[in-house]
Amino acid sequence: MNFQLGIKTDCIETRYSFDWLFDLIAGEGINNIQLGSFYELYWLEDSYFTDLRAKAEDRGLRIRSVFTAHRELGGFFYGDPRMEAAARKGLERLIEVGALVGADYAGSNPGAVYRDHPAAVKAAGTACYLHHLKELSRKARTLGLQGLTMEPMSCLAEPPTTPEEMRHFIGEMQADHAAHPDQTVPAYLCGDISHGLCGPDQRIIHSNIELFEAAIPMMCEFHIKNTDAVFGSTFGFGSGDRDRGIVDLAELRKSCERHADAWPVDEVVGYLEIMGPKIGRDYSDPQLGPELRSNLRALKAVFNH
Repeated sequence: MNFQLGIKTDCIETRYSFDWLFDLIAGEGINNIQLGSFYELYWLEDSYFTDLRAKAEDRGLRIRSVFTAHRELGGFFYGDPRMEAAARKGLERLIEVGALVGADYAGSNPGAVYRDHPAAVKAAGTACYLHHLKELSRKARTLGLQGLTMEPMSCLAEPPTTPEEMRHFIGEMQADHAAHPDQTVPAYLCGDISHGLCGPDQRIIHSNIELFEAAIPMMCEFHIKNTDAVFGSTFGFGSGDRDRGIVDLAELRKSCERHADAWPVDEVVGYLEIMGPKIGRDYSDPQLGPELRSNLRALKAVFNH
């Protein structure tokens, strides 16, 4: 398994251009980008994304993945055909954007059950999501993608969360791909080392490392960020953040290496996924560059030696 580092682009939304971010990460020796979704992504004409691809490639960078940023495609779980149609249209466009920027993968978190709705709707929502993803797998194949992705989340209202749910979601997709290998692409997990499962009483049911390692045999990429003991907030790896966070980068590397033979793909990218300082303040926006550089250097110090 060949492991590489990258960065997800959510952090620049509304405050810096892609040119700015691409220059910064090229200067740090990072070559891989996961394009995070933003509102305009679903409406922009194709040329915007072919231009964006060219900007990245001109700097020796590659947009390897496209992934949602705002839980905006959850309509498969609401039991409303209008929301379902909107989610389908959005996910289909996300896949098209993946092809336009030359990505290998495109995906989202599947969605969430409304807290005021009966828990039984979760099964129907899961079936709805998987039905559409199987259909979209065929479109992804025609567009040249290598796979579709989904993210395991941190609560039972947002499946897949548990190892059993991960195996169900990916197992359904694997069965469809095995039955139609020339018409579909594989589905994988886009993991997150900061995601664990904590119950209503704040008792840890599954630790973040437990869920991460359970996901490895189904995972092609993942997000790297820090979190607290009950997965209640996320942040980076600055000196102060390391003291309050539970994610140990050295242990993460050991986990990846310990399970090197279990990964389903030969090349895996771990993307730094942090939002950075408060958006939209004259005193905080300028801090994004130094924060990204310090975090990327913390990752490189562990993974690039």
